[in-house]
Amino acid sequence: MSVESLAIYWHPDVLKHNPGKGCYEYGPSPLMSVDEPHPETPERLINMKSILEKGAIADRLVWCEGRHASREEIERFHTTAYVDSIFEAEKNGPTRIDGGGTVVDRGSVDAAFAAAGTGLAALEGVLHGPHPRGYAMVRPPGHHAARTMGDGNCIFNNLSIAIEAAVAQGLERIAVIDWDVHHGNGTQSGFYDRSDVLTISMHMPLGSWNANHPESGEVDETGEGAGIGYNFNIPLAYGTGDVAYRAVMDELVRPVIDEFAPQLIVVACGEDANQYDGNGRNLLSMRGFYDLGRIARELADQHSEGKLLLMQEGGYALTYSAFCLYAAVEGVLGVEDPMPDEIAYKASIERPEYPISLIPVIRKQWLDATEKRGLGRVFAGHVEADPA
Repeated sequence: MSVESLAIYWHPDVLKHNPGKGCYEYGPSPLMSVDEPHPETPERLINMKSILEKGAIADRLVWCEGRHASREEIERFHTTAYVDSIFEAEKNGPTRIDGGGTVVDRGSVDAAFAAAGTGLAALEGVLHGPHPRGYAMVRPPGHHAARTMGDGNCIFNNLSIAIEAAVAQGLERIAVIDWDVHHGNGTQSGFYDRSDVLTISMHMPLGSWNANHPESGEVDETGEGAGIGYNFNIPLAYGTGDVAYRAVMDELVRPVIDEFAPQLIVVACGEDANQYDGNGRNLLSMRGFYDLGRIARELADQHSEGKLLLMQEGGYALTYSAFCLYAAVEGVLGVEDPMPDEIAYKASIERPEYPISLIPVIRKQWLDATEKRGLGRVFAGHVEADPA
């Protein structure tokens, strides 16, 4: 199998987590006659698995077995007390561990350990196996979970657990690109004072939403102590769309990755920025996700010998999220004739002008905030993006 393949890591126990029904992410209302399933449903991954198995790129995918993580592996990132609390929450039946939409119930512990372990299996494959590009098809998602608490449908931070494992194996520079539509606050807080992990998050401008999510996701959150200048937030206006996402990747993400020169790139691979997602408003089509995958692959090829780990995060539109994942995988594989998008609205619904106009503003804020480590050279010779 050539380097142009992608290894897919899967464990069926990730389907055991069932957050139940109610009012979207929240509990039932006595005013409703019919409850709806929680958006973080097992069926979303069943569809993602289905499209990868049945689509035209199926022969370029290598299916690999996931596994459960050990407590020791999970506690490289999370505290023992927090892990204990998850076991206790499962014993008590349905428990909203963040006071909101993050539910732990029977089966959640198995699913969470399988998600973390399958991410670790994918990391091992990327670092030491024959396939330097790997995708961990896991749930519950992880990027909101902090070291001491869960948040935003996330129990364990699968991506951060994998990063700590990579650091334990001697890697000194790991970059995170988080294109889930929500701010990757748990990943940010987990590495906020460190210079060995570069965290980049592009997301809706939701701000802080509760005590479990105190981070704002604003541009001025650039790290602290040794980590100053190693956290980059890119808040994107509602309706941003494909053109502006591509410009942000090229004009902001690419030069920062170029300066950091990571040995491994890890992507928080959520599809909830898509046009049909009930949890997102940024209106990406399959084309937008194709470009995200393509650019991530280019950066990995340039800096990390092709080593690219994609970790599934959000994506709650039951069918279109699967199509958008498929498009991102096509981009990673460099497919020249990608699947046509028969579902997306026309590009006229996008509003790229405003977010593109903010690129130089964000760049200047980054440079001002990170002046102490001389980041100014990153944007030397920059050419403004053309919004057309």
